[in-house]
Amino acid sequence: MIKSSELRSLSIDDLKAKVKDMNEEIFKIRMQNATGAVTNKVLSVTKRRDLARVKTVLNEKLRGAVK
Repeated sequence: MIKSSELRSLSIDDLKAKVKDMNEEIFKIRMQNATGAVTNKVLSVTKRRDLARVKTVLNEKLRGAVK
């Protein structure tokens, strides 16, 4: 689990890269789940929540940069 305080210390470019990486991870987990290779079913839920956390912090930073 990623803490939002850790995310707030990252730059906008780092957050965008993290979003891209996490999307790829979630895609791989979904494919493994479809083939039955995933043993930990909760992994996809936690990854999606982490992605939402990253996107929220990114959005906050982008809105702060616009003001």
